[in-house]
Amino acid sequence: MIRLIPRPQPSKAMSFASPLIALAITVLVGVVLFSVLGKDPLRALQVFFIEPVKNGYALSELSVKAVPLVLIALGLSVCYRSNVWNIGAEGQFVLGAIFASGVAMQAGPDTSRWVVVPVLAAGVLGGMVWSGIVALLRDRFNASEILVSLMMVYVADMLLAWLVYGPWKDPAGYNFPQTITFAAATKIPRLVDGWRMNVGVFIALAAVLGLWAFLFRTYRGFSLQVGGLAPDAARYAGFSSRRALWIALLISGGLAGLAGGLEAAGPLGQLTPYVPAGYGFAAIIVAYVGRLHPVGAVFSAVLMSMFYIGGELAQSRLGLPKALTGVFQGLLLFALLACDTLIHYKPQFGRRGP
Repeated sequence: MIRLIPRPQPSKAMSFASPLIALAITVLVGVVLFSVLGKDPLRALQVFFIEPVKNGYALSELSVKAVPLVLIALGLSVCYRSNVWNIGAEGQFVLGAIFASGVAMQAGPDTSRWVVVPVLAAGVLGGMVWSGIVALLRDRFNASEILVSLMMVYVADMLLAWLVYGPWKDPAGYNFPQTITFAAATKIPRLVDGWRMNVGVFIALAAVLGLWAFLFRTYRGFSLQVGGLAPDAARYAGFSSRRALWIALLISGGLAGLAGGLEAAGPLGQLTPYVPAGYGFAAIIVAYVGRLHPVGAVFSAVLMSMFYIGGELAQSRLGLPKALTGVFQGLLLFALLACDTLIHYKPQFGRRGP
């Protein structure tokens, strides 16, 4: 018989080992799944874990998906450490893409390359506006930020659809729901010709360093984390819960909006109905697999990006459904939640007593 015995204090070793064990469980379940589907498990694992990193071009494609995941997960980590449950980063990502596209469409052939700065700044503003609505409703009316942020994802999707099917539709686009192609000056600079890797990589790394310094080296970051871990102690110390709510949501929304701006002005180069790619929801898993730590978010975002690319390759090369990406994401999350139990409990093996 196996019993779970409460630990005197949370296990630091299991806190680090839990994501690795969860990944191992996900891989083992994946092997069984591939076998049931009649596919070679070794070939399938190669598609998921080797092909996305086998050469420079593959790493370039990996970075295109990892950058938005890192940025969004960073913001969500700040929220969750502050006990603010932002579930609507996908909507903030979409609003960032909309705001950035609105600025990008004003550029012409003679526009300076520096227009990229206001394009990305508009993306940050769009995400902050959308998360600011959540903060306002929670602050003034005590509305649940979980429900409000989640429902606003669908409002953002409908706003995007109205724009690309209506006033922003390209009149020369053969009736496709898309905006005009953005001027060359607005495109996010690429690092290598022929590859899609762009300066978003450096922006994401700068955000990682900035958030790490903010959370662990500043008074304001300390107050946010105390409010999340011990709200009563935070109130006793005089930390403002209202300020923490606004700061956490605005940081989270701004980073998600920045990711949306990078996506619209980077790989896409125009606004389409396909901007919502699920990054905002996948980043929740990224944040937790990374233990809500800025550095951990980088490694977990790379892993999640491998799932995205592996799912696309499995569809084209092995004939597997595209939904397999979501299956792996869900497996990883459930395995992580199960393994996290061992942080606070330890298994005890033995026979049942009389």
